[in-house]
Amino acid sequence: MLISFFIFYNINNKKLFNDSFSTVIVDKDSILLGAYVAGDGQWRFPEIKVVPYKFEQAILTFEDKRFYYHNGIDPLAILRAIKLDLKNKKIVSGGSTITMQLERIAHKNKKRTFFAKIIEMFAAINLELTHSKKEILALYASHAPFGGNVVGLNAASYRYFGVYPKQLTWAESCLLAVLPNSPSLIRLSKNRDILLKKRNNLLKKLKNRKIITTEEYNLALLEKLPDKLFKNSDIAYHLCKGNFFKSNKIINKSNIDYYLQIKVNNIAEKYIKRYSQNRINNASVIVAEVNTGRVLAYVGNVKSPNINNDFYVDIAQSKRSTGSILKPFLYCSLINSGDITPRSLIYDIPTHYNGYAPKNFNLDYSGAVPANKALARSLNIPAVRMLKMFGIEKFMNNLKKLGMTTLDKSSDYYGLSLILGGAEGKLYDITSMYASLARVLNDYNKTGQAKQNDIFPLQLSGDFNKYDNNDNFELLSPASIYLMFEAMLDVKRPNEEKNWEYFSSTQKIAWKTGTSFGFKDAWAIGITTKYIVGVWVGNANGEGRPGLTGIKAAAPILFDIFDILPKNYNWFKKPVNDMKEINICKKSGYLASRICNETEKILIPKNANNTNICKFHKLIDIDKNGFRVNDKCEKISNIKTVSWFVLPPTVEYYYKKRHSDYKPLPPVRSDCMCVFDENIKKIDIIYPKNLTEIYIPKEIDGKKGDVIFEAVHRNNNAELFWFIDGNFICKTKYFHHIAVKPEIGEHILTILDKNGEKITRKFKILNK
Repeated sequence: MLISFFIFYNINNKKLFNDSFSTVIVDKDSILLGAYVAGDGQWRFPEIKVVPYKFEQAILTFEDKRFYYHNGIDPLAILRAIKLDLKNKKIVSGGSTITMQLERIAHKNKKRTFFAKIIEMFAAINLELTHSKKEILALYASHAPFGGNVVGLNAASYRYFGVYPKQLTWAESCLLAVLPNSPSLIRLSKNRDILLKKRNNLLKKLKNRKIITTEEYNLALLEKLPDKLFKNSDIAYHLCKGNFFKSNKIINKSNIDYYLQIKVNNIAEKYIKRYSQNRINNASVIVAEVNTGRVLAYVGNVKSPNINNDFYVDIAQSKRSTGSILKPFLYCSLINSGDITPRSLIYDIPTHYNGYAPKNFNLDYSGAVPANKALARSLNIPAVRMLKMFGIEKFMNNLKKLGMTTLDKSSDYYGLSLILGGAEGKLYDITSMYASLARVLNDYNKTGQAKQNDIFPLQLSGDFNKYDNNDNFELLSPASIYLMFEAMLDVKRPNEEKNWEYFSSTQKIAWKTGTSFGFKDAWAIGITTKYIVGVWVGNANGEGRPGLTGIKAAAPILFDIFDILPKNYNWFKKPVNDMKEINICKKSGYLASRICNETEKILIPKNANNTNICKFHKLIDIDKNGFRVNDKCEKISNIKTVSWFVLPPTVEYYYKKRHSDYKPLPPVRSDCMCVFDENIKKIDIIYPKNLTEIYIPKEIDGKKGDVIFEAVHRNNNAELFWFIDGNFICKTKYFHHIAVKPEIGEHILTILDKNGEKITRKFKILNK
């Protein structure tokens, strides 16, 4: 009695298993995405609650036919074991029930002695008293050895066949059922004949017991043994390996759609196979639902045909130069504040800010471009000018509040290059930011409110994340977001999609591309009311390649992915309750002044109160022949006052090349020249701007090179006279460019026309 009490007391006060488990990641429907070994190096999946029917029948037939009828000890099995052991003069069978085997597994298969066997029997009886038969069978299936470092039915099903236990065939179930009895048998490169024989014998027993039909038996015999262990899936490799799940759950349920993930993988791999011929080896893709933020597909990187393509780097979480991908956020911010309307002209001319001289991708200038067209064409110079207008610090604050986590330096460090890729961003963050704005707009159109809590990162799992930095964040208005998405509709699609507008069924997609300096990063972001897709293409090691641009490399992947997404949804609804109507100058896009002769009404955000009045229309006096005159050379009765659209000289110089309808100022009548005095500037200096500091380049031979100065005049036929420090340099006509070699120090540039109008600029030549 004392021995029995001691055994039962210790058994009841000891937890059966304290093993560590593998980390398992599943998709939204619990389809397995990936798993990784437990802390002790074993493939041990979480315990199963219910043993599938096929495996249950197989394991009970093989190990313990009377499992449901004994109390943990099977006397008939023990007598049979004794008889076999005596006959063979060695232990060939222990007569252990599944309950007894479970106890032995729990105690790590301690040495099998007579005394140990007695304790095992008492423990088995105790297990039967404290657990149901189904629980015992499930514990056994969860912890039995299945060869090598594979423990438990879940892990065995995955490692040997790549399926869940409930998906096992009769042949597969029987193969696994014979392993716990002799786990050392499973060496896929040897013992295959023995293993096959044991499996087939068990199948025959199932047939004889009428558990399976003869037809099922014959089909099962045709199934081959696995040739190798099933590899850990790469379907969502970076999601599975990343530290994305808040809790320490054994089973982590992601929001991934298994079948969509496979399709997205295939699209990305198809393009990288093609791009690898140009030594472009890496790509990353995120597909998510807008309203929930759930990530449906996560491609951290793609395997390339080229060797050493840094596949293991998760690009979606890596810092990369942003190129132009942030421009829509700046546009939205300026529309929101009212500093511009979508139609406001933004200068696109040679621009210099303290030695920083941005260039457009095509190295050309348009003079002035409506803000929405500047965004659609991704023009760099207008973007830099808009950032100067809005403020770097203020823009950085907006980006941080929207969820950009990589802006860890000062505004002085980034400077105006911030909008052209001077900062680094993560694909995951930037895709989240665009999704948040789409969510704000959707919710406003649904509820009539713009919600603060709509600004949150994409959700990889059910463990909801939120930003901690959104207190007191003034949301970008639904109206400004809508106008941003409308501008993003006008981006030209890749060549493969050039006729997309002719297909009435084609969905609307607001999208933007980006290309970093040196062709190192290609971006594309696309948004609809329901889905957002983010794409990055390049090389993880930062190598730039010709042709690696957003429009050529990333956009084709983006549109192929949208082609496989459902399309049964509408475009964003215009948030009219968040908008007000204003009257703008049709030519300048700013609030119409009393002298703007062509106007139109547009909608802008209700709270946009900073919009400037048009400054481009001037009142001029002309005679009956259209020459400019004044009251000093013409009778007042013969003078007609008209409104004229007048751009600054430099802007006009480039603008009129692209706008044949642009009408320059009429010439001054010859007899009025000497008495004509007006405040409309005729000359402008493109370079240098005032107080510019200049380094003179050196030629290949080491000699000091030239610096090019450039000016414009409203009169195409004007002659300009150039002076530096009062010394005449040269005269130019038609094309006003000069090459000079000023000495080190401060200088004054003066340019005059033949009528005496002049302009001056101070500049400084530095000693490099």
